[in-house]
Amino acid sequence: MSRVGPGETNLRRRALALEFATIAWNLLEGVLAIVAGLLAGSVALVAFGLDSSVEVFASAVVVWELRGVDRRRERRAVRAIGAAYLVVAVYILLDSGNALRIANRPEASPIGMLLLAATVLVMAVLGIAKLRVGRELRSATVTADGRFSLVDGSLAGTVLVGLALTALLGWWWADALLAIGISLLALREGREAWIG
Repeated sequence: MSRVGPGETNLRRRALALEFATIAWNLLEGVLAIVAGLLAGSVALVAFGLDSSVEVFASAVVVWELRGVDRRRERRAVRAIGAAYLVVAVYILLDSGNALRIANRPEASPIGMLLLAATVLVMAVLGIAKLRVGRELRSATVTADGRFSLVDGSLAGTVLVGLALTALLGWWWADALLAIGISLLALREGREAWIG
């Protein structure tokens, strides 16, 4: 067991603070997105809210890894995050395909759109900060979760564009098609995290 220096201790504290902020935001985001999605009949918005629970799991895995002293935990933690990516990707792919199949036509959701716009900003800030701390700490787990936060921000942006196209142009299929594109990105990220 090696000694942890003051620089690494500070980086771990920063990483933990970022993870706790991510957990808090994702809990709030998840509940609000599901409620707004149910009210608007938006499958993509509900799916986005459910995706938040996987992100809470990913952040909890990072907290678990950061609090351990054994670096062997890191590989298991990165694989768990990879598995979370894959679960999100498959769920979104299936849900979006079903929305297209049944021609789901969501209503406009101003609250959902505001939440998604805020999520794009919050996740971009958290994701970039986690990538920096992860590199400095040489932590594959924190880095993988930083990418996961950026995927979450991308997904929020995609759902936002889909809701806007639906509200403005009546393109009911737009949010499902855009979500399929994000699911492919999440599949790639999950595969990379899983195989290391």
